[in-house]
Amino acid sequence: MTATTDGAGAFPPRAAEAGHSTTVLPPAAAADGPKPRDAAERAASRAVEHLLSRQDEAGWWKGDLETNVTMDAEDLLLRQFLGIQDERTTAAAARFIRSRQHPDGTWATFHGGPAELSATIEAYVALRLAGDAPSAPHMTAAAEWVRARGGIAAARVFTRIWLALFGWWRWEDLPELPPELMYVPKQFPLNIYDFGCWARQTIVPLTVVSALRPVRPAPFSLDELHTDPRNPAPPRPLAPATSWDGLFQRLDKALHLYHRFPFRPLRRAALGAAARWIIERQENDGCWGGIQPPAVYSVIALHLLGYDLDHPVLRAGLESLDRFAVWHEDGPDGAPVRMIEACQSPVWDTCLATIALADAGVPPDHPALVKAADWMLDEQILRSGDWAVRRPELPPGGWAFEFHNDQYPDIDDTAEVILALKRVRHPDPERVEEAVRRAARWTVGMQSRNGAWGAFDADNTSPFPNRLPFCDFGEVVDPPSADVTAHVVEMLAALGKQHHPRARRGIEWLLAEQEECGAWFGRWGVNYVYGTGSVVPALVAAGLPASHPAIRRAVTWLREVQNEDGGWGEDLRSYRDREWAGRGASTASQTAWALLALLAAGERDHEAVERGVAWLAATQAEDGSWDEPFFTGTGFPWDFSINYHLYRQVFPLTALGRYLHGGPCPPERLEV
Repeated sequence: MTATTDGAGAFPPRAAEAGHSTTVLPPAAAADGPKPRDAAERAASRAVEHLLSRQDEAGWWKGDLETNVTMDAEDLLLRQFLGIQDERTTAAAARFIRSRQHPDGTWATFHGGPAELSATIEAYVALRLAGDAPSAPHMTAAAEWVRARGGIAAARVFTRIWLALFGWWRWEDLPELPPELMYVPKQFPLNIYDFGCWARQTIVPLTVVSALRPVRPAPFSLDELHTDPRNPAPPRPLAPATSWDGLFQRLDKALHLYHRFPFRPLRRAALGAAARWIIERQENDGCWGGIQPPAVYSVIALHLLGYDLDHPVLRAGLESLDRFAVWHEDGPDGAPVRMIEACQSPVWDTCLATIALADAGVPPDHPALVKAADWMLDEQILRSGDWAVRRPELPPGGWAFEFHNDQYPDIDDTAEVILALKRVRHPDPERVEEAVRRAARWTVGMQSRNGAWGAFDADNTSPFPNRLPFCDFGEVVDPPSADVTAHVVEMLAALGKQHHPRARRGIEWLLAEQEECGAWFGRWGVNYVYGTGSVVPALVAAGLPASHPAIRRAVTWLREVQNEDGGWGEDLRSYRDREWAGRGASTASQTAWALLALLAAGERDHEAVERGVAWLAATQAEDGSWDEPFFTGTGFPWDFSINYHLYRQVFPLTALGRYLHGGPCPPERLEV
């Protein structure tokens, strides 16, 4: 697809900035500057105009979803493996990868973040495939840094799998993942439904790849990335046999032995079961789960099982991968660049944009809002998916994050779509009410046993998947989180169901999850600012008074972490070090999240709110947008971060609207 640039600096120069500062932007307003309300009105008016101008004719909004160069590198590696690379695509992808390289030769996984070994290895290999000479200064710098950090042997498993496909790493030196996993009963530990949906969709095709161990020899060696090319895979120490890690390491050794002497009828049957599972879950647009990594591995797996590239399944899969590409024709030196999105977020962006415009005072029957509601109504999923394994009797009714992902609607999107639909005066109210009723029933039914909600599945909390030697990158389970639970509670309150027993259990869980400092952890956004900005409005909407101790602790924390410039920000390092909670360069989205919490808590006239509003007004661009290079979205805490390019537009407008006009409309009762 071709995308418009979301704010300045969509593709910054190669010498990307490193490190965060808490005062990178000028003070929000001088003492003799405009009053906060006047500034907010002007900023909101411009933001409304800007957001309306970005709506697609079909009714949806979608900003670029930026992650890191491993997406681009793996796309080039896939094309090399399948023999479908072309010069224009390779050159454009290489320009983008180079544009993200740090001056020391490394790559990070988020703007301003530290150098990351696996990302640097994958980017380096992709550039070599694109023709960059290993003797070039930017390549020698990268190779030296990689060797100093342990070389390829120290990279994560997924990176070494990609290298094994080309003979740069031995399959024998990777953890085993047998396709017989398909036959583990749903009631037993480590069945495929114990994994989060994103991991499940990736692991099933990788069982095929692991079993078949393909090697398509590369056109060059990677000796320069090994600390000792003669011994590239030194043995790793075994954990004590009495520990869980030690147990799973020894299980892996047993599975390696089984790989050498498998029960062949069972192996063949398992490969067939994996293939059927993959094909059954292909979406109408050819993708798998609406996200790039499972699509990539599914294409490889099916191709290894004999599906040629002209087969309708693979042809549709490859076409879907092309839709993850964002092309910009005005890259470095005027040449085109190509960025790969890990996913696309139209449902999420559309419901958030609808809420923002409604909060800003756009009439509820405005054509843009009605068109958005029509599009969202058409996207409701009315068939069962993998979630039904845990909830077989629950009727469907949710929404997914993406254009096409009927297998995996998610609770977070569904709650926010309901909130958005309730803000629109639709010409067919009965249609809206029926859709909301179905969605609310499904959402309530997805509650986990502890009273909270995860993103995709109920009770996806097994302690075992994360311990597998194979799973050394990111979360592979989907436990309940404060931000998702808060959005569900807020949705139930908007429907007048805040006293429903399911809602009360969610509220009790949220209160128990509050951190000692007064904040809440943010699973799907960075981090404590996001969690707190989600939970406080939900608790207030559900009836907790602003004087409640939990609300007051949250307000105190937000005031304490406000930056000197009036904004709020939080560095991703808070996922590893709580000393970073609420600390980081001010950003438009995180400032908005803090303001949403403070406004819900009745702090509209407090100096902290006025300074935050002034910061948003002062940092707005002339066209009504905000710039935000920092990553404030989360895929996996710390391991995989996201810059949602529309966050910087919708959340500031929501905050400004609630500052000017108050909160959302009062609750309306609906039987669920």
